[in-house]
Amino acid sequence: MEYTPHVRDTPTEIRGALHAQFARIGRAVASPKRIELLELLCQGERTVDALARATGMGLTNASQHLQVLKAAHLVEFRREGTRIHYRAAGDGVCQFTSELAELARTQLAEVERIAREYLDTPDSLEPLTRAELRRRLVRGKVTLIDVRPLEEYRAGHIPGARSLPLAELGRRLRELPKTSLIVAYCRGPYCLLAPEAVQILNARGFQARRLEDGLPEWRAAGLPVEIAA
Repeated sequence: MEYTPHVRDTPTEIRGALHAQFARIGRAVASPKRIELLELLCQGERTVDALARATGMGLTNASQHLQVLKAAHLVEFRREGTRIHYRAAGDGVCQFTSELAELARTQLAEVERIAREYLDTPDSLEPLTRAELRRRLVRGKVTLIDVRPLEEYRAGHIPGARSLPLAELGRRLRELPKTSLIVAYCRGPYCLLAPEAVQILNARGFQARRLEDGLPEWRAAGLPVEIAA
C-alpha cells in the first residue's frame, strides 16, 4: 500500500509508514520461486515464457510471481509485440539478492550445510577469486568457460569467456586444452552449474576450478561485461 504523508504525522507514525514500505520488499521475496526469478533476471533480460521454462513453472504461475515482484518495484518490463521481457530493476536489486543469500548462509545452519555438501566438496580446489582470475586472464594462462545457458551468456558475460553450457560440456570436451587451467563460472556463489562442471572436467583429466562467485558479482564490482552480438 502506498503511503500518503500528512503534516501532522507523529514520528511514530512516520517510522511505522517506513517500516510498512520496507516490509513490501520482504513480502515480495517471501517465496523461493520469486527469489529464483530475481537470480535469473540478474543474469539478463528474459521473456516470461523463458523464465517459466527455466524455473519449471507454468506460464500463469510465473506471470503471477512476476507481478508481485513488479508491484514491489524489484523488476521492470518492456513489450515487444505480444512478448513481454522482464529485467531486474537496477543493480541494487541484484546486490540485495546476493546479500540475502550471504545473510542466510551466515545465520542459517542449514544453508551452510547445503553449501558445504554441494559447493565446497572436499575433493575440489579452492574457488578462484576475481582478482586472481583477472591476473591469469591478462597473462593468458587460463581458459574461462561460462557454463550457463547460451541465452544468459548472450545477455552478458565476462570478457574472454567461452560459452560452454553444462548440458553440452560432455560432448564438447575436445574444445578444451589440457595444458592450461580451466575456470568455470555461472550465476553466482550458490549456482550449482560451475561446481558440477569442475567435477566433470577433473574426472576427465583436466585441471579445473570454479570462480568464487558469478556474473552478477563481477558486474557489481564494476568489472567489464560483454554482450554477444
